[in-house]
Amino acid sequence: MNSSPHVVSDVMTRAVIAVGRDALFKDIVQLMERWKVSALPVLEGEGRVIGVVSEADLLPKEEFRDSDPDRFTQQRRLSDLAKAGAVTAEELMSSPAITVHGTTTLAEAARIMARRGVKRLPVIDDEGMLQGVVSRSDLLKVFLRNDEELTEEVRHEVVDRLFPLSADHIRVEVAEGVVTLTGWVDGPRLVPVAERLARAVEGVVDVRCHLSARLGAE
Repeated sequence: MNSSPHVVSDVMTRAVIAVGRDALFKDIVQLMERWKVSALPVLEGEGRVIGVVSEADLLPKEEFRDSDPDRFTQQRRLSDLAKAGAVTAEELMSSPAITVHGTTTLAEAARIMARRGVKRLPVIDDEGMLQGVVSRSDLLKVFLRNDEELTEEVRHEVVDRLFPLSADHIRVEVAEGVVTLTGWVDGPRLVPVAERLARAVEGVVDVRCHLSARLGAE
């Protein structure tokens, strides 16, 4: 059975600290410090995500504290200047929020974080209600899977499926997340596929493929 955590709901944090649109600047800072988070979802109603307040949204207040706002108008976005004078979550937040669903793959969540330059993503349902938060550290949890788990999954999901006739002649070894495949196969054209699929198993760090074709096999 495939036990890989493939989607966001497998690794996300379900107990989430969030604020309402009327939360005050100092309260937001105190919550971030207390819970050691870099961003907070902003909710309305029964829990619909309407934005996110991050450390980047809070910094303009300090950045422009002793500066002449007129001098920066030509150099910085007006939104940064507005945030320097903001006092509530609604005024500070970035909206609409960059979110993902629980069914989003871990790879796609990682791409969104990298592309949008964020460290945490609210996880919502189809109605936009908050379900959890996924962070960079959550995405890295897959690399905590032990070598025995990875060995079993590569054996079952890759070797047994691709090479049912020669599976007994293939050895799967995993050390510190690095998979090594050795032995011979009847279908050499599937060897690159085996390497790609093994590399796609969540938690695999690298793959070393030493599979060779049995003499006479095509």
